[in-house]
Amino acid sequence: MKYFLLGLIMTLCLGQAKAQKSCVANQKTYLSAVKEELKRKWPENQTINLVFHGHSVPAGYWHNSEVHTLDSYPNLVLAQLKAVYPHAVINVIVTAIGGEYAEKGQTRFVADVLPHKPDVLFIDYALNDLGTGLERSRVAWQRMIEDALKEGIPVILLTPSPDQRQDILDAENPLVKHAAQIRELASEFRTGLADPFSKFQEIARKEGDVKAYMSHVNHPNRKGHELIAGEIVKWFSESAK
Repeated sequence: MKYFLLGLIMTLCLGQAKAQKSCVANQKTYLSAVKEELKRKWPENQTINLVFHGHSVPAGYWHNSEVHTLDSYPNLVLAQLKAVYPHAVINVIVTAIGGEYAEKGQTRFVADVLPHKPDVLFIDYALNDLGTGLERSRVAWQRMIEDALKEGIPVILLTPSPDQRQDILDAENPLVKHAAQIRELASEFRTGLADPFSKFQEIARKEGDVKAYMSHVNHPNRKGHELIAGEIVKWFSESAK
């Protein structure tokens, strides 16, 4: 796909915790071709497919298994992008399944995700990967990333939203380690990275917890979804750093 080569070669090194350097895609240039398409007017414009693959959070689940589709981050991203790109035709396609973890998502990736011909792909599985562990989840994430990049699809990896049973400020906490692994994968494959987990950590440090952002023990409310959407929309901003 036409977006891949330009996005892949433009990278930006970012400082990470533990004094390590991480090289992820350049937020300003990675989606340059997509942003140019979003600015086109009819009849020169084309439909842009944004595909969100993952578990219950991108699927829209809140408290009591209620699905708040329009208040969850895929559609909040759509609303924010339409405010910036009023002439764009944007399809938000959610291939996420509640309760699913990356290994399951990987087994249906070729059949359920690639046929949608994503112009940008978002992957969000870390919350449910706690059950399978770092090693197995890394293999599944890597295979999905590789399959997407082979098709020239720009990929943005998402660090998790919180689980209130997890101490997200403890460096040894499994969820913290999964977030770190996602950053490492973004660096290794030079994909995009949306890091809401870091923002939720900042909130936990300042406010003592993240309850104001949660509808359920491990499902964000609209405020939490707005935070996630904000981290994604940065990749589409003309002023991205």
